[in-house]
Amino acid sequence: MNYANIKHCDIANGTGVRTTLFVSGCRLHCKGCFNYEAWDFSAGSEFTREVEDQIVESLRPSYIDGLSVLGGEPFEPENQAGLVHLIERVRAELPEKDIWMYSGHTWEQLTQGDWHLEHTDRILSCIDVLVDGPWQEENYDISLRFRGSSNQRLIDVPATLAAHAAGELTGNEVVLWEDDPVFATHTMQ
Repeated sequence: MNYANIKHCDIANGTGVRTTLFVSGCRLHCKGCFNYEAWDFSAGSEFTREVEDQIVESLRPSYIDGLSVLGGEPFEPENQAGLVHLIERVRAELPEKDIWMYSGHTWEQLTQGDWHLEHTDRILSCIDVLVDGPWQEENYDISLRFRGSSNQRLIDVPATLAAHAAGELTGNEVVLWEDDPVFATHTMQ
């Protein structure tokens, strides 16, 4: 797996201050994508154990809230295989940090469709928020927090998995992540 970029102290891709990893490779090619340079699987640099170690170390300070993973497309088969160890390691070594992952695929595609692959369940079991769905230029909305188009959902993954396990949700139902009310309403109080 290659990665296109790593941003330290990022505040745009999840709550608080984060380390953000942009993986390389995406077959979706959404019209108007902000990161089309990362569509190429060979873009950037090789994701090595040393790079993984640097990411984990960058998460250790108390002012860093968590890890965000974007692309490219993290759930491409090649990227799932390359990410699963990092995601499980962050969850095990730094359980107080949250993990956000962005995918152009929907929850339904990742859990029951063609993108439900060998490592998908392991990754989903470790992440806190999944921003799902393709970027859609026609649904672009600058007022949305942590997503670019109104078709995308912010899914509370642990709550969704727990509700399904308890039989409280069926089929493709999800629990949406709840933002701070002051941000959710677009008003300042």
